[in-house]
Amino acid sequence: MEKRSMKFHDDDCRSCPRLANYLQRTRSQFPGHRCLPVPSFGDTKAAVLIVGLAPGMHGANATGRPFTGDHAGKLLYSTLFEYGFSNNAKSVNDGDGLRLYNCRIANAVKCLPPENKPTISEIVNCNNYLRMEISVLKHDSILIALGKIAHDAILRALRLPMSKYKFEHGAEHLLEHLGLLILDSYHCSRYNTQTKRLTAKMFGEIFQRAREVIEKETS
Repeated sequence: MEKRSMKFHDDDCRSCPRLANYLQRTRSQFPGHRCLPVPSFGDTKAAVLIVGLAPGMHGANATGRPFTGDHAGKLLYSTLFEYGFSNNAKSVNDGDGLRLYNCRIANAVKCLPPENKPTISEIVNCNNYLRMEISVLKHDSILIALGKIAHDAILRALRLPMSKYKFEHGAEHLLEHLGLLILDSYHCSRYNTQTKRLTAKMFGEIFQRAREVIEKETS
């Protein structure tokens, strides 16, 4: 296994030239933004690992925390608070005192991609980090995939065939041999929420289900 695959994060990673060059250009345009790979947020021993797509231009790419400072984060963090996974319904910046309870947030790709669309090779290059995140999860943990790219990245990290586990909002994939459960959700993006493809109720049901599974396992 490559040395890089044993890390959760590396600010100096330049494995994807297109992304590294784009971050450099973005840094010149927005000097106050982080414009580096964005680390995951939360306890590595959490029972729930939420996997998103990639940092947003003025969200995580600016603040350095996943889903912080953009539209998608508003729904995610309010939902986490509603179902007891955080101490606050808002995430403003990495110094706002927000804490997660028994959950962690990662992305399929750690660097801001142009037009929020990473290439397959970029997803593959970053997959070792996600594989490491998943490898330290305890038995009976839950993986919440926000969107098909995150879903596929999880399967890739677990070296499972994508054809066998189809993405669908609300789908549950029990991986008994690995002691993991994948819960699929549409991504909480501005487009999905404004078009009502994903409603707050639909999104909440995913986290309610995660809460039910956790409480059943600990009862």
